[in-house]
Amino acid sequence: MHDFWLGLQLLLLLAVANNAPIAAKRMLGTRWSCPLDGGLRLRDGRPLLGPSKTVRGVVASVAACMLCAWLFGLAPGIGALIGAGAMAGDALSSFAKRRLAIEPSGRAFGIDQIPESLLPLLAVQSLLALSFLQVAAITASFVLLEVPLARLAHRLGLRDRPY
Repeated sequence: MHDFWLGLQLLLLLAVANNAPIAAKRMLGTRWSCPLDGGLRLRDGRPLLGPSKTVRGVVASVAACMLCAWLFGLAPGIGALIGAGAMAGDALSSFAKRRLAIEPSGRAFGIDQIPESLLPLLAVQSLLALSFLQVAAITASFVLLEVPLARLAHRLGLRDRPY
């Protein structure tokens, strides 16, 4: 039962990490929306990450995950690793999508979900004594749940796009 509860907590933290930047954008508009890549374009003419990856989003994700981890009875540092790892995975996804000529905030199933869930889980794997099977199961759960939950959030007016 402990493993199930821990897996559910981690899945919820991944959801918080994924949605905190969107909530911060809704609350703050364009304030503090400095792009992580500073507007840098590579030799292919495309942005390194794109304008939707912001410092504000990273700060929101880390802070929200720290708070939620504490509420779940986990160390805030675990939450910080989940939030930072999710944002690193999200940045990696954006980098890959820009190289594949997928527009910022464009949809790419798998590319969008796997790094954003796998990297933070690997960051806390040894701290929480997670097996590779647990990491794989939580990652697969996130991949399968993220799209329908994003569509629901869009219908509820919480997201601008249904993905």
